[in-house]
Amino acid sequence: MLTTLAVQNYRSLRHLVLPLSGLTLVTGANGSGKSSLYRALRLLADASRNGAVAALAREGGLQSTLWAGPEAAGPRGTVRTRPVGLRLGFAGDDFGYALDLGLPIPANTEFNLDPEFKRECLWTGSVLKPSTLLADRHNGTLRARDDDGAWGPPRKIRLTDSMLIESASPEVLMVRERIRSWRFYDQFRTDANAPARASRVGTRTPVLDHDGADLAAALQTIRETGDAEALDTAIADAFPGAGVAIANHDTRFGLRFHQRGLLRPLDAAELSDGTLRYLLWVAALLTPRPPELLVLNEPETSLHPNLLVPLAALITTAARRIQLIVVTHALPLVRAIEAVAGPRAATLTLVKDLSETTLEGQGRLDEPSWHWPNR
Repeated sequence: MLTTLAVQNYRSLRHLVLPLSGLTLVTGANGSGKSSLYRALRLLADASRNGAVAALAREGGLQSTLWAGPEAAGPRGTVRTRPVGLRLGFAGDDFGYALDLGLPIPANTEFNLDPEFKRECLWTGSVLKPSTLLADRHNGTLRARDDDGAWGPPRKIRLTDSMLIESASPEVLMVRERIRSWRFYDQFRTDANAPARASRVGTRTPVLDHDGADLAAALQTIRETGDAEALDTAIADAFPGAGVAIANHDTRFGLRFHQRGLLRPLDAAELSDGTLRYLLWVAALLTPRPPELLVLNEPETSLHPNLLVPLAALITTAARRIQLIVVTHALPLVRAIEAVAGPRAATLTLVKDLSETTLEGQGRLDEPSWHWPNR
């Protein structure tokens, strides 16, 4: 389980070190930095697929994503004295990882805005120390420890490639696969042309696709190989007397939503946006193949207030076997999860102070222990 998330110089997140639990609720007013935190987590996950550079390009490049305020409080903070850098990292009880992305040294190329990995570190335990380093990348040089704990020979690595891709160290490969198992869901489409409304060829689907196109197959997979009782409970809690069945027409799967008072079931194209979105969350949260980390971004979108309590129960049920981070601005959902989960849920409230995102009530001495690797 991740216990610490650290971000530096990403949009409004100039310096943020957050404690994480098995079920972490991140809330705050609009513009407080919740979306930036969600994007920072996704960027960390992209590094495990060597996609951090491309992800930053889609956001306008490294310069567009960097903290735009002063380095420090006071008039001297307006003069930059440190190298430009975006830092992201996490730690758990067993491993920690951090990366530092910066601008390249100008060269004869059209790609002078592509960020480079200035430093990457992987270590054992929750805090970075020289004695706990397992793999260390400094600019274009990578070192990793051998099985006996001694440092192996240095090797060259491309400045735009993550060591998570280039290193064959068993520890690096293990952490890479763990990060790759992280799963993100961000506001499913529910419009008339949404992928989840169309029937499609069904195959066993232990993991719901990011766009929900395989919803029917995912629900049927839960019923056959997952927790069918939790599936029925989640639907009954939200829609008393209702049930979901899957129709199979020549291998094409379609939803059939049976509701009390109706003479025929509704298919996915007829469902309201809120009903369809809730079913998508059911499929995502009751996955038979749980990830290391599941991150939900504003799951309350388009849901009627009456569905927030069933959603809270569904999230709490999933958190018994998955580490969950829920990013939301809906206080009723936060309160409902807190009521169901009790002390298992940790609520983090983000606030803005002079355009900088901070954690409400957290002073520097209250932060989890964290050390960034130097360049």
